Amino acid sequence: MITKQTLQKEGFFLNWKLVLAILTCNILFMSSSYTMLIPFLPMYLTMDLGVSEDNVNLWSGIVFSASFLVSAIMAPIWGRMADTKGKRLMAMRASFLLSVSYFLGGIVQTPEQLTLMRLFQGFASGLWPMDLAIMTLYAPPKKLGFCLGVMQGTLTAGGVIGPLLGGILAEAVGMRYSFFLAAAALFTNFLIFTFIIKEPPTAKKAAAEETSAEESVSPWHMPLLRNMLLCGTLVQMVILILQPIITTYIAKLAGPLPNIVFVAGLVFSLGGIAGAIAAPFWGTFGQRRGFFRTMCLGMTGGGICMIIQGIPDTLIPFAIMQFMGGLFFCGIHPAINAVLACHTPASYKGRIFGMLFAAQQVGSMAGPLLGGLIATYLGLHWVFTISGILLLLLSSAVWSRYHGQRGC
Repeated sequence: MITKQTLQKEGFFLNWKLVLAILTCNILFMSSSYTMLIPFLPMYLTMDLGVSEDNVNLWSGIVFSASFLVSAIMAPIWGRMADTKGKRLMAMRASFLLSVSYFLGGIVQTPEQLTLMRLFQGFASGLWPMDLAIMTLYAPPKKLGFCLGVMQGTLTAGGVIGPLLGGILAEAVGMRYSFFLAAAALFTNFLIFTFIIKEPPTAKKAAAEETSAEESVSPWHMPLLRNMLLCGTLVQMVILILQPIITTYIAKLAGPLPNIVFVAGLVFSLGGIAGAIAAPFWGTFGQRRGFFRTMCLGMTGGGICMIIQGIPDTLIPFAIMQFMGGLFFCGIHPAINAVLACHTPASYKGRIFGMLFAAQQVGSMAGPLLGGLIATYLGLHWVFTISGILLLLLSSAVWSRYHGQRGC
């Protein structure tokens, strides 16, 4: 069985800091390209594609969710191919096809064509799990938590930078140029993987030796992996449960402000700013004190912040809790990633991170739907309360099952 110590002796960990720096840039391009466009899709539909105000909400929902189902189906397939054909090759595939999808998004003329583009984007997706898989092969064991924390922080930072850049471009030159810029960023990622990033090779003999071991680390045979995938689904669902209502809720708290769109965007971004700052520290904390403890602290703190967020009737306390919640949420996913990485051999990492990505896509589909239903039938405040309670229950379940274990 190939171990990290074997790879380290062969020299593949000598440049792990360089690999982390390159993948960090890669993730920033990927995340900011996505968030540069998605928040402005309703504007694109009405101003560029001729959708009426009466139908824009329906088309926005269709276009937004179109990619999730396809990517959830394809992610395990791409993950398995990554383990057999190479993780770097799958990262090249995803970067190139995502670049093509963004370019197509800039030349579409109808909402139906934009929906087809989003379906193709779901087929092309899978870059993030490949970034994770590659980094876990390069990272020294004692630096795994730090590396995953930096990557999660960068992903969150891209979520803050993207909408700001997208708003500036949409105002200055129109949304179509945002698609073309995103295409250029993803093509840059493709070039980086093609000419710079190298994947630590897995010898055929070692791969054969790990074949029997892979059966034992399958989520269907190992409860730990299955539980972490379930956690990834539920956490992603809770994170996106606010998506349909948070800007409406912020507008309600702020009152009749002339620049309400800017205010809503600023408050919404506070959680991302906090996450970008805190994620590397959570990674280091998990490495030292245990990833299960980190996971539970993140869920507990995030759950409490979400419950409190539903209480204020004014904007400033809500904004403070939005920032505080971001400090806790950013510690959850890196801990899940680290546990999965530590309990899977090198030849299975593509599959396990592909499965995690698929699980998160299911959560991404379920979250906005559940949030919309709760807001419609119970009220906006209850979205925050129920979300917080779900996180607290999940934290309690993880703690009761894995209390005393480090996770890695």
